[in-house]
Amino acid sequence: MTRRLMAAAVAAAAVLGACGAEEAGEAVPAREAAPAAPAPPPPPELSLEVDVAARRLTVRQGGQVAGTFPVGVGRPDWPTQNGEWTVTQVVWNPGWTPPPDEEWTKDEEPKDPGDPDNPLGTVQIVYDPPRTIHGTNQPESVGSASSHGSIRMRNEDAERVARMVMEAGGASRDETFFAEVRANRTRRVEVPIPNPVAIRVVNGAENADAVEGEADSGDREGARSGSSPASSDRQRREAASSPGDSAPPPGDSAHHDH
Repeated sequence: MTRRLMAAAVAAAAVLGACGAEEAGEAVPAREAAPAAPAPPPPPELSLEVDVAARRLTVRQGGQVAGTFPVGVGRPDWPTQNGEWTVTQVVWNPGWTPPPDEEWTKDEEPKDPGDPDNPLGTVQIVYDPPRTIHGTNQPESVGSASSHGSIRMRNEDAERVARMVMEAGGASRDETFFAEVRANRTRRVEVPIPNPVAIRVVNGAENADAVEGEADSGDREGARSGSSPASSDRQRREAASSPGDSAPPPGDSAHHDH
């Protein structure tokens, strides 16, 4: 009982002391609140959509079209894959490494950043390695189906989209940064996107019908011959682009194709 009386007396004295301090005009220290957990970043208002049939990339900002750009897409035997991903990295001044074990690269040599013959141009927008959107040293190919599955843009267009992605994705840089990457094209610079930007790759109805017709034709030929050339080609491409086969060497480009 004595202990309880003593505790009550101490509590009462503390209350009276606080009241006395307030009456005397003295500040009473406030209790510190526990720090709030940081809120997750909001999803970027920016999104990208590539229409393979129309060979067009559309940038949307807050649901509104912020820009459209022509693109080059994959050849019929190396079609650009449809799907939904997020952009996780932008690479300025990428280098190019020929994909191994591919017939079309048997006479190709690696190309350093800034090499005029570098097929990746001045910037890469990485969404599903080895798949990327990238610049090109063949601007005349933009608007055609001539790549090995990648999405090509004119360098100036690719740079504009890359800057928009960086800004929306929480990786904005000042003009000094962009002046430096342009002034030194032999220096590769990686920029992670902390708040990834959504990208969707689709086929328009006209192209989807054509692709379906080609697949049906291949299946009929396969049924007569006992195998499907279209299926075999598709399996070869999937194997060539599997993560185990396409992982880039350290410090190299995240994308081997072009």
